[in-house]
Amino acid sequence: MSNTRLFRWDDVPLERVTASLDRKLITGDGMMLAHVYLKQGCIVPKHQHHNEQFTYIINGALRFRIGEDGGEEVTVRAGEVLHIPSNVWHQAEALEDTLDMDIFSPPREDWLNHTDSYFHRT
Repeated sequence: MSNTRLFRWDDVPLERVTASLDRKLITGDGMMLAHVYLKQGCIVPKHQHHNEQFTYIINGALRFRIGEDGGEEVTVRAGEVLHIPSNVWHQAEALEDTLDMDIFSPPREDWLNHTDSYFHRT
């Protein structure tokens, strides 16, 4: 029997991460999809992770600062995809209300077990 599963984003629970960031997660064995809802001005603090990441902007725009010193700046807008390799430092700022889909391989264990404390750094 197949282990195929069908998901509807409308049925996936919304998780409040901060006052300006919510997310929905769908996880398989080796990858994760996330809808991330960011209010304009939301800052995702600088962090890195071993997970490879694609960020696809569905609506809105995010400005990324890439590298440990944040010296590389990339703005990603609706219809664009940013690839972030494993262990690359990055920070994001929502330039407007934004919905992005993040794809991670492997799944983000820190998101699943709520140890992603970098969201709450000032």
